[in-house]
Amino acid sequence: MSNTHEIRPGQSVELLKELHILTRDGKMNQDSRRKLKQVYHLFQFIEPLLQEVKTESGRVTLADHGAGKSYLGFILYDLFFKALADDSHIFGIETREELVTSSQALASRLGFPGMSFLNLSVAESITSPALPEKIDVVTALHACNTATDDAIRFALAKQARHIVLVPCCQAEVAGVLRKHKGKLLAGNPLTEIWRHPLHTREFGSQVTNVLRCLQLEAHGYHVTVTELVGWEHSMKNELIIAQYKNLPRRRPAERLETVLESLGLEELRERFSTTLVPQA
Repeated sequence: MSNTHEIRPGQSVELLKELHILTRDGKMNQDSRRKLKQVYHLFQFIEPLLQEVKTESGRVTLADHGAGKSYLGFILYDLFFKALADDSHIFGIETREELVTSSQALASRLGFPGMSFLNLSVAESITSPALPEKIDVVTALHACNTATDDAIRFALAKQARHIVLVPCCQAEVAGVLRKHKGKLLAGNPLTEIWRHPLHTREFGSQVTNVLRCLQLEAHGYHVTVTELVGWEHSMKNELIIAQYKNLPRRRPAERLETVLESLGLEELRERFSTTLVPQA
């Protein structure tokens, strides 16, 4: 298949060259092809959410946590935000200063005024005056370990309408499971699920995402979990999409508490808090 058939209509070829997805002479290697396929696949999930906010509010704000080189942000801007001609805005949040600087320079070169890049941790961004009080859409792709939980906390604090997460490596829950394993093993045969170290790690990862989903539901969100097609080379291909629907909160909050107690994870109650300021 030729490159032209793989690039979406309206996509800036110059942008793809700047992101090194296309070579200077417009060619694409296998790695670049896969990267573009992944971002386009994500775009299919995110575009309807952006469109919904735009229709209802007339403008859209999006914060991308752990933005890295901002592939997603730039492609979202190019395919959706660029045509809006309003004050919609994308904020790329990244801890590596050199990536923030290069992204700022690229946005300037391409004439993308509705993009800002902030050299902040996810936790710092929650209180930073550089961001507005409310953000419509929050994305966090492969934000490592607890950074995904910080992104959820950010989204709740900013009353996000939509949250899109691709969780990454997460060790904290597995560490707590490991710590209390001996105490729990005697009394509950279900602890066999995480008796072996490899299973502890895998089960810890699974439980982390289950707790995140319950936490979001306990804040009134409708949550869907699906698999990212085209990410088969990655073990971390889970996509969590949360849409604020003001749903009943009590049952998921109770379920979350029961899971924490059953698995000896009570010390993580604050991380998966269901008592942050609720949305109006």
